[in-house]
Amino acid sequence: MNGQNRKDIYPGLLVDIILKKDQRSGELTRGVVKNLLTSAAYHSRGIKVRLEDGQVGRVAYIIDEED
Repeated sequence: MNGQNRKDIYPGLLVDIILKKDQRSGELTRGVVKNLLTSAAYHSRGIKVRLEDGQVGRVAYIIDEED
């Protein structure tokens, strides 16, 4: 699942994000959402979040716990 819809993302969710410094390379960072920073219901490049470790980026993928 992609991270473009705010309704799909909530604190405690495991996600892969793209950090600002990794936008060119597309390198993903995995972490747990602490809070949502994008107020819009939808964002074409992904909802911006802060992870529990303090890193900020846009959600690329929502990790399915069943994987």
